[in-house]
Amino acid sequence: MKSLRILFLALALLPMTVRAADDSQDWTAFGHMLTLLQTAMRIGASPFPDQAMTDLLAGRNYEANQAIASLFAGATAEMPDEYRQRIAAMGREMASLALKQQAAAPATTAISADRTLQARKDLTAMGLHYYDHNEFLDAVKRNDELATELFIAGKGVNLTERAWSGRTALDIARDNGNTRLADLIAKNLPVGR
Repeated sequence: MKSLRILFLALALLPMTVRAADDSQDWTAFGHMLTLLQTAMRIGASPFPDQAMTDLLAGRNYEANQAIASLFAGATAEMPDEYRQRIAAMGREMASLALKQQAAAPATTAISADRTLQARKDLTAMGLHYYDHNEFLDAVKRNDELATELFIAGKGVNLTERAWSGRTALDIARDNGNTRLADLIAKNLPVGR
């Protein structure tokens, strides 16, 4: 149901952004709006939309953060500094309130024991070990989203453990430019990371 709401919101906002871009020829702002809409669509399509939204509100989505910051800078460019600071504070407070509401909702995003067991079976069928951190990092390096998702669901690897190179799986995914894989890993990191 949440996915439908996000979809309708995205579809409602798209004509406004096209009209604004057409009027002002500000294609940069239009690109930032598309980034935010794409982020909303990914959240709606993700298997754990509540966790993805929590990550977004907590500032753990680099693309969305950059788009929002650029839109804010453009919208407040000619505004006195006093008002710009007040608007920024209001935005932070709104995100904080939304994050608190999200945290107060019952947690339904935990991976079930059945899902964990099935992920382990699937990895074994693929010739992989659910507990092998090196195999997990290899899956991330080759941009294998299926294997990475199975390793995460199998709960046998530490997502924050560093490779011999000093990089985490999240670092590797970001360095590869695979934002979907980076988002998948980021939303499953332990709280406080």
